[in-house]
Amino acid sequence: MTTALSLPSVVLHLKSPSLLIWCGNLSRLQSSSRPIKDMAAEKAQSSASGDRQALISLSDKKDLAFLGNGLQDFGFKIVSTGGTASSLESVGVSVTKVEQITCFPEMLDEETKNHMEALSNHNIGTFDVVVVNLYPFYDKVTSEGVIDFEDGIENIDIGGPAMIRAAAKNHKDVLVVVDSEDYPELLEFLNADKDDQQFRRKLAWKAFQHVASYDSAVSEWLWKQTSEDKFPPSLTVPLLLKSPLRYGENPHQKAAFYVDKSLSEVNAGGIATAIQHHGKEMSYNNYLDADAAWNCVSEFRSPTCVVVKHTNPCGVASRDDILEAYRLAVKADPVSAFGGIVAINVEVDEALAKEIREFRSPTDGETRMFYEIVVAPKYSKKGLEILRGKSKTLRILEASKNEKGKLSLRQVGGGWLAQDSDDLSPQDIQFNVVSEKSPQESQLSDAEFAWLCVKHVKSNAIVLAKNNCMLGMGSGQPNRLESLRIALRKAGEDVKGAALASDAFFPFAWKDAVEEACESGVGVIAEPGGSIRDGDAIDCCNKYGVSLIFTNVRHFRH
Repeated sequence: MTTALSLPSVVLHLKSPSLLIWCGNLSRLQSSSRPIKDMAAEKAQSSASGDRQALISLSDKKDLAFLGNGLQDFGFKIVSTGGTASSLESVGVSVTKVEQITCFPEMLDEETKNHMEALSNHNIGTFDVVVVNLYPFYDKVTSEGVIDFEDGIENIDIGGPAMIRAAAKNHKDVLVVVDSEDYPELLEFLNADKDDQQFRRKLAWKAFQHVASYDSAVSEWLWKQTSEDKFPPSLTVPLLLKSPLRYGENPHQKAAFYVDKSLSEVNAGGIATAIQHHGKEMSYNNYLDADAAWNCVSEFRSPTCVVVKHTNPCGVASRDDILEAYRLAVKADPVSAFGGIVAINVEVDEALAKEIREFRSPTDGETRMFYEIVVAPKYSKKGLEILRGKSKTLRILEASKNEKGKLSLRQVGGGWLAQDSDDLSPQDIQFNVVSEKSPQESQLSDAEFAWLCVKHVKSNAIVLAKNNCMLGMGSGQPNRLESLRIALRKAGEDVKGAALASDAFFPFAWKDAVEEACESGVGVIAEPGGSIRDGDAIDCCNKYGVSLIFTNVRHFRH
């Protein structure tokens, strides 16, 4: 059985105390003693006499004049509150202020059984349209500067959600609107003068979703004010559809892209909020690859280029001259780079744009390199113009760096895994030399570079690097030895004196990955350590005169 909202549940924080009646008015309740047919007949009679009512109470008054004039043209009596009423009157809309019709004693309490008769006895009609949006809590708590706790509490809307929920529940009789984008469709619906239950249900769904998103923001904010634990007992993630996608990972899979509207994601950077300046619409796989490339290149402090294919960095190079960094990144694996994603962590100017546009593949010196996406933090006007001329389909993205400390979520069947993002940098850890031979300063720099690269490669992962340039990488193999062999094959003769980084420890050393790496001519190995056979790895490196570094940090990526 449905009941009207009682006094204690509504007057805690209202735009006007008189709003208490609104939720009662909206409740075409099952507890009423009169048959539904009688109520429907009354509604039809009210409509025919032009006595239809619309309730409008808005914090965001966008397109209010358009709505108010439209409803007035259809003969609606408009009831509104202070600020909204004043705005409507200023554009010539006739308004009945709510206080003009609420000068009566409390009547809609929990004991009231016949709400329609009570409303009738007090000469208050029912509302056919309810247009409400909520206090701007989300904007308030995400604005710049520190918000006082009491100020945050003050901006939690109570009466608004109650009205929206009451109207949405009774959508068969009440049109509830929470989004100004729906004003034109609402007026078209009223003009058509037909009862479309699907339209009413759509508005009701949107209303409940609006309140749910609002409540999730309040919940997230209150939890952060209450506890330092990043993993609350329950978690709601508000997602907003950004765009439907042509298909998912494969053409037979339907897909869409959603933006995370959590408070923690406001101004926190990432591919989801990137600006697309040019090219075809992004695909499911484009988003995955662009995210991988951008996360990787953002790790580096020096001017750096990263080339990604199927979410793995196949070329990475850091140089003071970004043009040289780009060429070296492509050269690391030009076959994989073709059709890949190029990520740059500095501005793309005219010179770099020309290089990206005209660069020929190192494999034959003739084929112009093709890319799906270029992503960078900014572009010069001329640089953007030149890149746009490379291809009609080239997607050009401008992104902001991901903030540290984000919550990482990943879906499994029937649930989600949550963890801290892997934000550690070389400055956060110790590179401990455990071998007899210490690495040269340049080798230690290369080991740090390789360590940053390997954290973005799928496990089991091996990266070989020299002079702050990736020479080769092995990814995604079931055993570490096969990943090493792939990386060695790509590096070729350049492996002599190079740094090797492994995402996890080596379970075996002799006649396995460590010894093969030493025999190939690697100069320094960086790995987490932690194996029961760490001693074998140390002894093996000592035998071949190779420096061995333990980082005590693993970088699994599944």
